[in-house]
Amino acid sequence: MPTCNRSGIVGWGVYIPKYRLRADDIIDMWGLDYDSATSIWIEEKAVGNVDEDAVTIGYQASVYALMRAGIPPSKIDAVYFGTESKPYAVKPSATIVADALGIKPKKTAADLEFACKAGTEAIRLGITHVESQLASYILAIGADTAQGSPGDALDLTVSSGGAAYVIGSKSEAVAYFEGFASYVTDTPDFWRRDGVPYPMHGEGFTAEPAYFHHIVSAAKLLMEELSLKPSDFDYAVFHQPNGRFPLKVALMLGIPKEKVLPGIVAPYIGNTYNGAMLIGLAKILENAKPGVRILAVSYGSGAGSDAFSIVVTDKILDVVNKAPPVEYMLKRRAFINYGEYMKMRNILKRYRL
Repeated sequence: MPTCNRSGIVGWGVYIPKYRLRADDIIDMWGLDYDSATSIWIEEKAVGNVDEDAVTIGYQASVYALMRAGIPPSKIDAVYFGTESKPYAVKPSATIVADALGIKPKKTAADLEFACKAGTEAIRLGITHVESQLASYILAIGADTAQGSPGDALDLTVSSGGAAYVIGSKSEAVAYFEGFASYVTDTPDFWRRDGVPYPMHGEGFTAEPAYFHHIVSAAKLLMEELSLKPSDFDYAVFHQPNGRFPLKVALMLGIPKEKVLPGIVAPYIGNTYNGAMLIGLAKILENAKPGVRILAVSYGSGAGSDAFSIVVTDKILDVVNKAPPVEYMLKRRAFINYGEYMKMRNILKRYRL
């Protein structure tokens, strides 16, 4: 496992669409079990408008990340975009965001795919670029307008949102990386065949041996390599397919829920896929004091997890208020009904004879 001594987070940004759909409305629409939302702790989910997709979400999150980083776009050397709901089947999203931001053509750019952990793959690439001194600043994005078949269990949770992180030198960082670890297997818990509009999932199989096994394994690898214990972390944030799973995996690792609750956002915006853990991490950063250590672990179906140990510096106090916080995004909401949701996400199509 790589240990880190040069890299850190220089800035971050989050964008969550303002429209929300209540879980109760989905349950009523499809006659689902009323205990379904309660058991996974989902109250509502964020819905992208007709003109919002992973690219527009990633772009706005990146604008906020650069505002906090306090650097011009011209200083970005690479852009990596993690998503599983890109608007083009064949065309990179990273290049659209980079040009819209005004990032110079002399750069590296790529789209990444690993279900819900492609965003943390982008961060890992950023870390390795800075650690090896191949680049000074990297923009890592995780954004999605997640898909789920209408009436399926996923319909309760799949949502829209994203986050962006500027990775740069430790000397400038608001939070630096101590190290990271990855744990990856071929566990087919979630998939979508080419040409199929909605993903399939393995029901309870998506929990164990998928989500829980991979997050626990990656976290333990990280702690073993860095000689850390669960008690050494002040906060922990995990991938959030719902509100309950992060609390359960924390219990399995021996981390009290009080350290996890500050980063929980899924009950209020749903599962934003590649934004899920990254938005929770941003929420913690926006309330963290210098010196605290954060355990952050992603999860992507297929399956794998990336675990990071992050330590906050005193520079965080200077940048928190330079862009809209997650709390603002959570409260900035307008509720819609299920019919409006179907039109916004192009689920309900009009056919002409």
